[in-house]
Amino acid sequence: MVEELVAAGAAVLSCGAVYAMAAARVIKQYERGVVLRLGRLLPKVREPGFTMIVPIVDRLRKVNMQIVTMPVPGQEGITRDNVTVRVDAVVYFKVVDAADAIVNVEDYRFAVSQMAQTSLRSIIGKSELDDLLSNREKLNQGLELMIDSPALGWGVTVDRVEIKDVSLPETMKRSMARQAEADRERRARVINADAELQASKKLAEAATQMADTPSALQLRLLQTVMAVAAEKNSTLVLPIPVELLRFLERGSQGLYPAVEERDAERTAPAPTPPESSGADSPVPAEPGQADGERPASDRSPSDSGTGGTVSGQE
Repeated sequence: MVEELVAAGAAVLSCGAVYAMAAARVIKQYERGVVLRLGRLLPKVREPGFTMIVPIVDRLRKVNMQIVTMPVPGQEGITRDNVTVRVDAVVYFKVVDAADAIVNVEDYRFAVSQMAQTSLRSIIGKSELDDLLSNREKLNQGLELMIDSPALGWGVTVDRVEIKDVSLPETMKRSMARQAEADRERRARVINADAELQASKKLAEAATQMADTPSALQLRLLQTVMAVAAEKNSTLVLPIPVELLRFLERGSQGLYPAVEERDAERTAPAPTPPESSGADSPVPAEPGQADGERPASDRSPSDSGTGGTVSGQE
């Protein structure tokens, strides 16, 4: 009799141990437990720690409450300014209601992934290329709102969304590179022009100051000569002031006035004799001819004899 009681007690203990092992559950700190009894959801969510369920009748589902990092596959789309781009993103979300995450959606991870891809395609079509490249904070906020709105009914909240990468076609990259290069060249030219303007103002002030004090020009000339000579060049460039050339020119004009007058007389043209106008014009006398006597060329042979000259009678 005693042996039967002992055997019965051992059987009860073994059954209790098996039941306890089948009913005992441990929930981790970052998890919550949802119990379905005969297919119906129990309103109380099991907290972290040790808990018991009814074997065969209850079914415990553990839900991770940590923040999940989910990469969104790259999505190709056309922006509002007709540029084809490929955008990658990453979504950070977590479960805030374990019961809704189990009951309202079949697989909340897959649902969030599909919603993120759809929202990313939509945001690409509504944005311009410049916004995708430089105004990502605003696009991230828009993506977060688009994903978070339907996810609230699934017991999931989106912590943040980040656009990770924007891939552009090679032709667009070259065009943007040329645009950036042209912009940098424009800024360089503006800076050079501004520098030239400031330098010209300073040079004008320096020229005014040197005009008031001519000795400053000589000091500046000596500084230039010293700077050139310090480089040990074989050729020395020595600038000559214009005032020195003018002084030498005035000195040469004052030392040689007679030479200049003589050169002017030599180079002056000779006077031309007046032309004869007929019988009224005087005939030049021949050498040895007296006044009133006709030239020898006008006298006839009868006027002159072989023995001497014939004088006229009164």
